[in-house]
Amino acid sequence: MTITLVTGANKGIGLETARRLLSEGHHVWVGSRDPDRGAAAVERLGEGARSVRLDVTDDRSVSAAVETIRLRDGRLDVLVNNAGIADNTLGAHDVDPERARQLFDANVVGVVRTTQAALPLLSASSNPVVVNVSSGLGSFAATADPGRPESQTPLITYAASKAAVNMLTVKYAASLPAFRVNAACPGLTATDFAAGFPGAQPVEEAVGVIVRLATLGPDGPTGTIHENDGPGAW
Repeated sequence: MTITLVTGANKGIGLETARRLLSEGHHVWVGSRDPDRGAAAVERLGEGARSVRLDVTDDRSVSAAVETIRLRDGRLDVLVNNAGIADNTLGAHDVDPERARQLFDANVVGVVRTTQAALPLLSASSNPVVVNVSSGLGSFAATADPGRPESQTPLITYAASKAAVNMLTVKYAASLPAFRVNAACPGLTATDFAAGFPGAQPVEEAVGVIVRLATLGPDGPTGTIHENDGPGAW
């Protein structure tokens, strides 16, 4: 039995990731800031899904969620750091420092908070896996390529937060050689995040890369970034 925690899993990419991993035989903890929404998601997902209140911006919430998993399962095999917030500010003159602080707390410090809290449980696994949900906007290679849409999309602070997630991925992978730690870039997806952006793909298509990385064996890659069509570039 593979025990998995997906943060921000009551809707969108997180919910679909949970659904797909359940179909792969995982037992999935659905992390959600709102217990009622988490419970509703678990009811939709069915057998093998469990809800746990988890706000990645709150130390006590994260610690309590991990303790709940410890008491129930004693270990964690897969952590999918999916929770985050968007900032659709396009122009430099509209960037707000306070919003940037909130964004980094959720998207970057939230990954650190959750990963650090989960490390003891992941270390109890025979095949610990961490997937950080990132974005092509956080890739220097993608944003510097005029042929990629990321080069035409400012989203200054959001892109910076995902670049930080990418570096966290590289450094955690180097520091935890027994783990598989990778970044997944699902691409522009038809969720609340993509409101107002044309060409978004269905969520069912977007999560393939996350599921692929979440089901890696011990001989799988680590310290890499992947898109749905294969390995990406930092």
